Amino acid sequence: MAEPSPPRRRLLRRGARPLPILHFVPNMFTILGLCAGMTGIRFALDGRWQLAVGFIIAAAICDGLDGRSARLLKMTSKLGEQLDSLADFISFGVAPAIIVYLWVLNDVRGFGWAIALVYATCSALRLARFNAELDAPERPPWALYFFTGVPAPAAAGLALLPVMASFVIGSDVARLWPVAAVVMLGVGILMVSRVPTFSVKRLRIKPSFVVPTYILGIFIIVLLVTETWLMLTIVGTVYLCSLPVSWLMARRMERNAADTTIVEEEAASAAAASADTLAEETPPSVLRLRDRGTKS
Repeated sequence: MAEPSPPRRRLLRRGARPLPILHFVPNMFTILGLCAGMTGIRFALDGRWQLAVGFIIAAAICDGLDGRSARLLKMTSKLGEQLDSLADFISFGVAPAIIVYLWVLNDVRGFGWAIALVYATCSALRLARFNAELDAPERPPWALYFFTGVPAPAAAGLALLPVMASFVIGSDVARLWPVAAVVMLGVGILMVSRVPTFSVKRLRIKPSFVVPTYILGIFIIVLLVTETWLMLTIVGTVYLCSLPVSWLMARRMERNAADTTIVEEEAASAAAASADTLAEETPPSVLRLRDRGTKS
C-alpha cells in the first residue's frame, strides 16, 4: 500500500519558496557581463579588435548595472557575490590578457604569455582579497571614499588603453609590445597594491554644481557616441593621472582622522583628570552632605 503524500504545507516548508522574477535581474546582468567578456575573446581570435574591446566595455557596463540593481531591489545574496567575482575574473582578468596577447604580445611568444598570466593572476588575487574583506571589521569613515587598489573593471580599461589608442593614432605607431607589456605589468601591480583609488559610489555633487555637471555629462556622452575611442582613451588617461591625487587625498584624510581621534582622547583624559582633581579637593563634609542628599 502506497504511503499518503505529505501535506502541501510540509512540502513548501521543506522546499525553497517561489522567488519573484525581479530577484533574477541582478544575476542576469552579471551573466550578460560574463557573456560579453567571452565574446570579446571570440572577436580577438578573429582579429576584430574594436569589437573585442567594445564587448569588454559592455561587460563593464553590465558590472555596474548588476550591483546597482541589486541595491535598488534590495536583493543581494551570497550567490550573487560569488557569481559577480567569477564573472569579473573572466571579463576583466582573462579576457583583457588574451586580447592584448593576441594583439601584440604574441610577437615575443613565451615572454608575452608570461605577462598575460601575471596580469590574470593579479586580477584573481585582487578579487579574492575583495571577497575576503567583505567579512572584515568595519572600515573607518574616510576609507569609504576609496577602493583599495585599482578595481578590476578600471584595470581592464587601463590594460586595453594602448589598444584603444591605436584606434585613434594608428596601429603602426601604438602597436609596440614593450608599451603593452609595461602597461599590463603596471596595471597588475596596481590591482593588488594598497594604493587608495577614488570610489565614484561616494561622490557627492554640491547643489551649485548640479547644472554644470549635467552640461559636462551631456558633453561627454556626445563625445562617447561621436568619438568613442578618442574619448575612452582620454578617460583612461585622466583616471591614470588621478591615482596620485587619490593617494594624497587619502593620506590627508587619514591624518585628519587620526588627529581628531587624538584630540578627542586628550579631551576625555583631561575631563577625567579634572573630575578626579575636583573630587580630591572637595572637603569630606561636603562629600558626606552630597551622599546624604543622594540617599534621600
